[in-house]
Amino acid sequence: MKIAFIGLGIMGRPMALNLLRGGHELTVWARRAESMAPLAEAGAHCAASAASAAAGADLVISIVADAPDVEQVMLGAGGVADALALRDPLAAPLVAVDMSTIAPAAARDIGARLGERGIAFLDAPVSGGEVGAIAGSLSIMVGGDADAFAFAQPAFACMGRNIVHVGDSGAGQVAKAANQIVTGVGVLAVAEALNFAARNGVDTARVREALLGGSAGSRILENHGQRMLDRNFKPGFKAWMHQKDLNIVLQCAHQQGVCAPLSAATAQYFNALVGCGLGEEDSIAVLKLLEGLSGAGAPPAAGGLPEEKDSAS
Repeated sequence: MKIAFIGLGIMGRPMALNLLRGGHELTVWARRAESMAPLAEAGAHCAASAASAAAGADLVISIVADAPDVEQVMLGAGGVADALALRDPLAAPLVAVDMSTIAPAAARDIGARLGERGIAFLDAPVSGGEVGAIAGSLSIMVGGDADAFAFAQPAFACMGRNIVHVGDSGAGQVAKAANQIVTGVGVLAVAEALNFAARNGVDTARVREALLGGSAGSRILENHGQRMLDRNFKPGFKAWMHQKDLNIVLQCAHQQGVCAPLSAATAQYFNALVGCGLGEEDSIAVLKLLEGLSGAGAPPAAGGLPEEKDSAS
């Protein structure tokens, strides 16, 4: 299959490499030329724009920062929709897949507008972080047309293991928002538990070991808990991204009149984490925030987010 891949950040780069390893012909585009270099070395073609990348493709995949970035690469000047003027009129209809995490309403709107241009659209956000992207073991939650989903399955199989067609357009993003509730609250809970143990003078590694064998055992405790013990705050999933995702949850909950108290409380901790200048660290850095609030050293000085977020690295 000929695939165009747009966005080569922490997640996109290894996902694109797995498509190459799966035998697909790949054309890539990213805002920064240096981000494309590792893919070019691996055998991918490099395009000058999203439109030129999509012109000869059967399937287009994007993974960028947020809804405005998706809208730009899909519908903006030089975006995927502009590829229609460059394509063979006898070519099969183009299928576009966005694997970013955006609001369900935004996904539905982008999908409808692409549909008016004859492009089938799937919202297919992922879970599993950088580790899952590298291993090709992501969980992929898909919303959109069933035929388009079946067409994209060979590409999904190169990037993930748990691939679920959740429902109609936007359903993938609803599932991802639910995922971010569980992971956000879970990361905060594990950090709180380990900080509680440490402040009571107990070996946190032994506490984690004990909890893993009981009802509190979870993948978050197993994986993220170990990284907290190792003080490994290198981003697999940046704190500002989790803040953004929880904001999506709260906006959607407000629109639907849904009670989401744990999401709201957790979002405040991630707001504070980003406000303390830790937005570029992994979301498990919420442990540092709790330690500071518990008297184990003051939180870092305010720094906030970097001036520029890499939306299509």
